[in-house]
Amino acid sequence: MMTRTPIFLAVVFAAATAQAAGLDQLKAFLAEAHTAQGAFTQTVNAKSGRKPQQSAGSFALQRPGKFRWIYDKPYPQTLVSDGDKFWSFDPDLNQVTVKKLGKALGASPAALLAGEGLERNFDLVEGGAEGGLEFVEATPKSQDASFQRVRIGLTGNVPQTMEIHDNFGQTTVLRFTRFQVNPALGAGTFHFVPPKGADVVGE
Repeated sequence: MMTRTPIFLAVVFAAATAQAAGLDQLKAFLAEAHTAQGAFTQTVNAKSGRKPQQSAGSFALQRPGKFRWIYDKPYPQTLVSDGDKFWSFDPDLNQVTVKKLGKALGASPAALLAGEGLERNFDLVEGGAEGGLEFVEATPKSQDASFQRVRIGLTGNVPQTMEIHDNFGQTTVLRFTRFQVNPALGAGTFHFVPPKGADVVGE
């Protein structure tokens, strides 16, 4: 179950030119991008060396703190935040988990994606250049964070990859495609209503 639930969402972003350093790209993205959407593939590599688990889906976000993260395959799952509450829906179990975002979001990869309190919640450093991308490394300041560090690869003010190194020795690699900055998103994008008959757990 741990590998199916996104360590999520989680991202750091953006810049003035494709050749700009990672931190410059991050600052530019956060200054310019209010909404975003696109597609992703995710690969989870376990410390044990077992076969990597792969999944794919789509995402949308609106700063501050709103996002919709949908896994289409191999197991469907929907995660939604309206900036106040967070819902996780597992169709196979027909179960919805709901909780308040609270301060926990501030130290999560989702906070990077939503662009909230980066310098307050993370130590940010340049990660160097590799494969045509400029990288930023983010380490959570909170000891309660569920991951050790996040490494983001950017080009042209847009995130291309995200590597999440968690506390269990797993590395989750996200690759983004069709990334759109400031698209018009529908009013219901970040609204979630539990399906009729679903088991709702939490607040």
